[in-house]
Amino acid sequence: MARTPSLATVRSRFSAVVRRVSAAVAARSSVDPRALAAFRTGLGAVLIADLLRRSRSLSAFYTDYGVLPRRALFADYSEVYSLHALSGEPWAVASLFAVAGVVALALAVGYRTRLATAVSWLLLLSLQVRNPMVLNAGDALLPMLLFWGIFLPLGARWSVDAVRRADADEAASEPDPSAGGRRGPAVATVASLGLLLQMLVMYVTNGVHKLEGDLWMGGEAVAYVMQADHFTYLLGDHITAFPGLLRAATYVWVVLLFASPLLILLTGFPRAAVASLFVGTHLGMAVTMRIDLFPIIAVVGFVPFYQTPVWDAAARAVARFGPSAALDRWRARLESVGGTVASLDRSLLRPTRGDRLAGLSAGVRAGVERSRPLFSTVIPVFFVVLIVLSSAQSVGYGEVPDRGEEVLEAVEMDQHWKMFAPEPVRTTRWFAAPGVLENGSERDVLHDGEVSMDRPPDVDATYPSARWRKYLSNVYSGDNEKHRSYLANYLCAEWNRTHATGVENLTVYQLYERTDPYNGSVQAANEFEMIEYDCSGEFVQNE
Repeated sequence: MARTPSLATVRSRFSAVVRRVSAAVAARSSVDPRALAAFRTGLGAVLIADLLRRSRSLSAFYTDYGVLPRRALFADYSEVYSLHALSGEPWAVASLFAVAGVVALALAVGYRTRLATAVSWLLLLSLQVRNPMVLNAGDALLPMLLFWGIFLPLGARWSVDAVRRADADEAASEPDPSAGGRRGPAVATVASLGLLLQMLVMYVTNGVHKLEGDLWMGGEAVAYVMQADHFTYLLGDHITAFPGLLRAATYVWVVLLFASPLLILLTGFPRAAVASLFVGTHLGMAVTMRIDLFPIIAVVGFVPFYQTPVWDAAARAVARFGPSAALDRWRARLESVGGTVASLDRSLLRPTRGDRLAGLSAGVRAGVERSRPLFSTVIPVFFVVLIVLSSAQSVGYGEVPDRGEEVLEAVEMDQHWKMFAPEPVRTTRWFAAPGVLENGSERDVLHDGEVSMDRPPDVDATYPSARWRKYLSNVYSGDNEKHRSYLANYLCAEWNRTHATGVENLTVYQLYERTDPYNGSVQAANEFEMIEYDCSGEFVQNE
């Protein structure tokens, strides 16, 4: 007769199962500290690049002299919480750009890393709220990566903070094995899992949306994207001559999207191999399509997927074949800078005996320690659940509670990833704004040239930047009629400010042409009058 297992045996078996599951989850959520360091440096570099690129249109997009003055911003958007909207003067916005650049540099070198990450995140959200009309997929992903970085030890390796900790440990004669250049354990927390899931849900969600597109499932999507001349540049202007390659690229990308769960299921070198396929495709996007920094941001987001075995192998390769002497010199310089910063910190911030700040500092530290479980576990768990629910809701397989929706909207983490889905871009679009000047002549006020409604030889060159293309595309959308008035008002004011002969009125047109990617024949062509505007009138906001 079979004996019933004892309670102790059941508990032992259950504990063994829990341990195995926990070990499996930890292995799949672990991120090497060196990956976090490279991720941190990439985030800082991307933030600086983003600020430099945005600064080319600082006045046009972020001041009262641009396409969205604050009176229009506050009237059209019910809740605007933005430091960049406190003043509409270019000098004030430029000052915030400079502050954000300094903080991004601190993040890149790992100085006061957690604080720099949090401040960079807040300043980026503030900047994006200032003008939602110029945002793209990269603008959605970057703050999400920064958000998860707040909960991770981004400064544990290759950072000024690590050197400062090493100096402090040396002074206390208690060396920290994770400080400085020495190896520390992999990070396996809810936040590290959240960071990896953030990238995963983007691809899974986008893949589900693409299932609804006939061109993606039929293998023609990439060919149509590449004939949309306002998107393509560099290799993208020449690759249309290889339709078989474009068809293969379509199928490869769709397969990758649906293979993206392997990014979590696999570990070690197999995971790195899958991540490298994604990195390769994004680098391909970077040299074929002008979609701003999105491909580079995505590449940075893949750095944490390279786990400890990969970094160990890279370290051995560098030690054997790499310029070890140069690396030693750079490490010595970093340690010197970190030591100098640590000395300054101690001299400026060390409280004197009996100083009231000593008690305050101790109280703050005690409060931080008490709140650490909430910060490191509860909040990340909450947002992991929300981003999974939000991604499921966006494809019709779930629903986020109303309070959850409010939280996601507040931190700009709604998971809507419809890039080129369900159908890709199939039409080349460009804009013209013929205006009548005071002397009776006619000029294209948008491009400061002769008026022509014909397709330009290089449509992409007619846009000052990818953000201008995104902005004009959004202005063309049916639910943004007010912004057409804002654009026309800006064009009038900018022309009259920079030209001796003023413009009296103008008309903004959006023109398009759709061609067959396989034989080059024109399938459709037309023009759409967006707005006719009197430059001598008052600022129009309600049309």
